[in-house]
Amino acid sequence: MIQEIAAAVIWCLALCLLPDLKRRKDKSILAAALTIATALTLNVDSIYIAGDHVLGNRNLLDLIANIFMVVGIYFLSCAILRAADVSETVDIHGRAGLTVLGIVVVALIVSFSLVDAPRTSTAFMRDFGSQWPAAVYSSVQFLYIGVVVAITGLTCFRFRGEMARPYFRIAFEFIGLGCALAVVLVLAVLGMDVLHLMGDLAAMTRLSYVYDVALMGAMVLLCVGLALPPVARRLERRSDARAAAVLVERLSGVWDRLTSERSEIRLDLPPTATGRHDAPKRRLHRMLVEIQDALFVDPHLAQLLSENDLDVLRETEQHLGTRLAASRVRPLRLSRKGETTP
Repeated sequence: MIQEIAAAVIWCLALCLLPDLKRRKDKSILAAALTIATALTLNVDSIYIAGDHVLGNRNLLDLIANIFMVVGIYFLSCAILRAADVSETVDIHGRAGLTVLGIVVVALIVSFSLVDAPRTSTAFMRDFGSQWPAAVYSSVQFLYIGVVVAITGLTCFRFRGEMARPYFRIAFEFIGLGCALAVVLVLAVLGMDVLHLMGDLAAMTRLSYVYDVALMGAMVLLCVGLALPPVARRLERRSDARAAAVLVERLSGVWDRLTSERSEIRLDLPPTATGRHDAPKRRLHRMLVEIQDALFVDPHLAQLLSENDLDVLRETEQHLGTRLAASRVRPLRLSRKGETTP
């Protein structure tokens, strides 16, 4: 049941990330979510038994799932480190990390090949963990995961205060806590490996409860932390689009009066705010630029502006402040007397 819940949580994260697929330049988090979700799904008993039967009942699916897991952890760490620190050292560490990942994958394959596992087992380490190669197989995987998540968690706590938006700071705290629980999970696994080799199965079973709790806690915290920024950005864009749509309606009368004599440069689209989330803001920006152009060419048009019109123009400029600063159009200063100055 633990595997099913953990896999479901990761698949939910992937679904949260999918809507922003085209917007995101770095797709490492989505790749990590899909890879880790696949690894956990392959370990679901019914899927594992069916898949391993196809592969010859040699537990090859366990090896495949574990390779997917370490690859997913690598992508996850790279994405978080890049989000926290955009310096060139991150790329250098990423290349070094890729080399380490390759060594880990080779070590997993070699150690797995030395394990005597003649039958399909949905509890590979419980059934075969008394063998030294199996202990090495498990330890290599979880030592790698432990080191990577420890570095990632420390980076999150280190840089969380530098994030400009509150939801990024909260997300980094969730991710850091999730990484801390993942380290606890790794320590539990390493402890179980040692206890199994020693033959203390009772203590190993007790420690497995720590593993279960740490696994669920780490997955939930990591997924919440990773899902929070894209979900918050989507909500922010929708709120921004609604505000822009209201301003489009309020500005349409002013725009119509001031640009009616300059129909050749007017918007082809109707001033109603429909369509994609960013369409209202683009339309609003275009309307304001046309109004400013009209006032720049014919300052006497400012006499047509009422106090309410000036308020709407100022609100629009505030809403589009960053866009206007980046444009080539020099904003006009509007006075209460209806005069304009460049």
